[in-house]
Amino acid sequence: QVQLVESGGGLVQAGGSLRLSCAASGRIFSSYAMGWFRQVLGKEREFVAAISRSGGNTAYADSVKGRFTISRDNAKNTVYLQMNSLKPEDTAVYYCAADFAPNTVLILTSFDYNYWGQGTQVTVSS
Repeated sequence: QVQLVESGGGLVQAGGSLRLSCAASGRIFSSYAMGWFRQVLGKEREFVAAISRSGGNTAYADSVKGRFTISRDNAKNTVYLQMNSLKPEDTAVYYCAADFAPNTVLILTSFDYNYWGQGTQVTVSS
């Protein structure tokens, strides 16, 4: 089992940047595909970005493509989400997720992740 802890959320003005981090416990972090999701109160959790085990493959929601970058450092058991050109509509609680996957596979749906962090709030003011 893996435990995930997100950090880096906060309040930022529109156009600003934040970098979220998700630290994972355990010695087999490199066996997990990772993802970032976000959720606004009263709405479904939505996919933001995903990365394969080695970091060679990535995918993004259309709403964040070109503004957000997902990356990972397997030596540090950490996955990152660099968020640039933030918009008020990016305001949400951001969650990281993990699950076992073959090397090049991306997991894009929340139903396919078994491990979740507690979330970190991102608020973008206009």
